[in-house]
Amino acid sequence: MDRYESYYRSLYAAAMAVNSSLDPKLVLKTIVECAAKAMDAKACSLRLLDRSGRQLMPGAGFGLSNKYLRKGPVDLDQSAVDREVLSGRVVQVADASSDPRFQYGKAAKDEGIVSVLVVPLRVEDKPVGVMRVYTDEKRTFNAEEEEFLTSIAALSALAIENARLHQALKREYESVLSFDYRTFD
Repeated sequence: MDRYESYYRSLYAAAMAVNSSLDPKLVLKTIVECAAKAMDAKACSLRLLDRSGRQLMPGAGFGLSNKYLRKGPVDLDQSAVDREVLSGRVVQVADASSDPRFQYGKAAKDEGIVSVLVVPLRVEDKPVGVMRVYTDEKRTFNAEEEEFLTSIAALSALAIENARLHQALKREYESVLSFDYRTFD
């Protein structure tokens, strides 16, 4: 299978995952797995901004050890890479273990991570998180890879927004039902 066929099949699988479930954990896990496999990468992760907008919390991961996933939140004050990405840029890190913009360089080295491609997750032009693809050898990502990961990130943002809207509607519906029961008791 050539690279473009792999991208197409992965985008199709990600779109089907978004359309078939409102469980964001399940959908995002499917999406990061599709992205890593399509890009022939070691791993992929997705991190979401916390309520303060100061930290990126784990959202989904594929191909990473539990130790790496639990290394802690990404603090935007210590991660220039993620500040750049959240401003709307796509960022490549050639060597995560030595790039001072990368917060967890030693953890990346211990995990066997070398190069990283990071793209923003945006909902209506508002940054909500980042998606990262990790390789275990030095790699320069080409424009097609950046475009593919940006497309997958957009699907992820759509899944997150769908889940958020579903939860809001569910709360509103339950509130209305609660009011009706109180009124007619």
